[in-house]
Amino acid sequence: MDRKDFLKKGLLGTGMFVASASLGNTMKNEIDEIEPLEPIGYNHLPNPESKIKDNSVIHKADTRGKADHGWLVSNHTFSFANYHNPERMHFGVLRVLNDDKVEAGRGFGTHPHDNMEIISIPLEGDLEHKDSMGNSAIIRSGDIQVMSAGTGIMHSEFNKNQDQLVKFLQIWVYPNKRNVTPRYDQITLDKTKSKNKFQQILSPNPDDEGVWIHQDAWFHLGNFEDNIETNYQLKKKGNGVYAFIIKGSAEIEGQKLEERDGFGVWDINELRIKATSENTEILLMDVPMTM
Repeated sequence: MDRKDFLKKGLLGTGMFVASASLGNTMKNEIDEIEPLEPIGYNHLPNPESKIKDNSVIHKADTRGKADHGWLVSNHTFSFANYHNPERMHFGVLRVLNDDKVEAGRGFGTHPHDNMEIISIPLEGDLEHKDSMGNSAIIRSGDIQVMSAGTGIMHSEFNKNQDQLVKFLQIWVYPNKRNVTPRYDQITLDKTKSKNKFQQILSPNPDDEGVWIHQDAWFHLGNFEDNIETNYQLKKKGNGVYAFIIKGSAEIEGQKLEERDGFGVWDINELRIKATSENTEILLMDVPMTM
């Protein structure tokens, strides 16, 4: 499947559909997430300022789409809801990277998803999850939550606290299998394993470290002191890697990155990374570039 066909099939055939009155007691979020969008042009256009410009793209923090709903402030690395940038639809099978802040006591009412792998990474506060599979849980900083939406699920997420924000990353990845049985999981990470190195937090293998999804994708988190250098080996030929700077700053393949910047590279086997400030936290998402 070529890139344009992938765009058409991906955008028009999967995602989240907005709750309606016909769904009974479903609450509307007043947020349309992924709608059927007409694919225009190509994505991950080369970055003209990069030393490896033929196979990289940079998304600076202040170029992201932003939505302020009062109770929710969300920054969208890729097109989402009212933010539609035809050149910012996805990075390979990585479709959504939202940086969300939810006010105390507020949250997303019950709403449906299907045929998407959904990963939540809490950064601050406590997020309460409930779903149609009977799961009820609290996820906090240091936890990783994953849902395989498959044939369809309903779920809600709320800020459990009445006195502080919840901050979390919401990430959607296209699956390599459609209409699987819906699944939920969460784990608590051992943060000592990410001290000045990358800790695997997600993979395609249920027996491997971290949570797992229906896709040949690997996620890693690392917390680095200033001037620490490391290399990352991509896990599979044909994958690219998208780096997101959660906090601090770094140089990746010579590209200077600040907090909340994103940097994607493909057609490469190894990534050279150097932290350039204290307490730098980096999320790496190693994903297929085609379906």
